[in-house]
Formats: sequence, structure tokens, C-alpha cells
Amino acid sequence: MLKRTFLFTLFILIGFGANAQKPINIGYVDMEYILENVPEYQQASTQLDQRVKEWQNEIEQKRKEINEMKTSLQNERALLTPELIEEREEEIAYQQEQATDYEQKRFGPKGDYMIQKRQLIKPIQDQVFTAVQEIAETRDFDFIFDRNSESGMLFAKNRFDLSDQVLRSINRASNRRQIETKQEERELERAEARTAEEDEELSAREQAFEDRKSERQALIEERRRKQDSIKEARQRAFEERRERILKERQQKRDSIEAARARKDTIN
Repeated sequence: MLKRTFLFTLFILIGFGANAQKPINIGYVDMEYILENVPEYQQASTQLDQRVKEWQNEIEQKRKEINEMKTSLQNERALLTPELIEEREEEIAYQQEQATDYEQKRFGPKGDYMIQKRQLIKPIQDQVFTAVQEIAETRDFDFIFDRNSESGMLFAKNRFDLSDQVLRSINRASNRRQIETKQEERELERAEARTAEEDEELSAREQAFEDRKSERQALIEERRRKQDSIKEARQRAFEERRERILKERQQKRDSIEAARARKDTIN
């Protein structure tokens, strides 16, 4: 009902804008896309995912222990007194209750996961809302919607997607917080003055430069490997020649010593 009311209101606004002198300017953002491209969110999300895995492992371990307790009781039931059976059944029930409480504590509607997820996303949402407000005022938008919200959109042209602009605005704000020198400030101002198309062209030039740099580095490495190979070959040849000369000298000395020994024997 709420969704139909929203869409009906939106169509009324569009129709009103069509009849007015100034058309209504509507844009949208993709919150999921923005979150995927904010490094701070991704890093924090990775840390949260790691904690979730640890919690899941703890829950699985507890369930495994409970199943082992049940199996043990089943195997030993014939040997136990009714009192011992009741005692162990109560212990199993208690452990099951503890496991359920722990799972709710971690993954329930008010559990740690939901709380930390909200804490994780709120700073990014605040940045998005600030960036959206700035863009709306600068470009005179009347409405900007999140295409992933419950209100939804039946159709949206890509030219109305402001997600990249919001990302640019967030990145600029982050860069401004990291400025330390006047030179950095001037460079940032030049960067902010560029359009998205100019940024793409600059990125393409930088990528081409990096590609050429990588090619030059590869050639240098190949040349160095060849030079090292030649040096190693020369070193091996030198060592072999030196070894041969030393061996020949030793053979001569051995021959002389042998001749002297024979002469002494004859005398």
C-alpha cells in the first residue's frame, strides 16, 4: 500500500512538473553500488564478516556438543537410573536453551550482528546524505531516490544515476581531510574541477603511462637477466679453466715427486 501511494504521488509530481513552466528534476542513487566502492565500508564489512564466521563456528560447536550429549545418553540409557536420565535430560535442555539464547544474542533482530551492521553503515549513509544534498542544491534536483529502497522505481535511465557523483563527493571530502600542504590543496582543487569524462580520460592516460612503464621495466628485467646469464657463463668458464690449470699443475708435481721417488729407490 505504501509503495503504491509513493508511486502514485511520484506520477502526480511528474505530471504537475510537465504542466508547470519548470519541469521537476528527479535523480536517483544506487546505495549498494556506493557501499561496494567505499574502501572504509569494505574494510569494516570484512572485519564484521570475520566476526560473523567466529560466531557461527561457536554456535555450530555448541550444537555439535549437544548432539554428542544426546547420542551418549541414548547409548547409555539402559545402564542409567531414572534419576540420572532425568538429570542428563535437564542438562541437555539447559544447554539447548543456552545455545538458542546465544544465537539470538548474536543474530536476533536486536542482536550484535544487526547492531554492528547499523553502526557500520551509518557513517557512510551520513556521507551519502551530505553528498546528495550538495548535488541536489548544485544541480537543482527536486527529488533524489535510492533505487534499492522499499519505494523502488519501475524505470530509470542511466543518465539520471548520480551514484558516481556521490562517490566523487565522498572521496573529495575524504581527500580534503587528508590535505597537509598548499600544493596538495591546489592539486585537489584542480581534481575537483574536472568532470567525470575528464577523470575517465585522465585515468586512461595514467593507465597508458603505467602500461608503458611496465613494458620498460619488463625490458630492463629481461636485459638484466641476459646480462646475468652472460656473467654466469663467463664465471663458469673461468672457474673451469682455473680448475683445469690447477689440476694440470698438480699432475706435474705428482709426476715429479714420483720420478724422484723412483730415483731414490734405485740409488
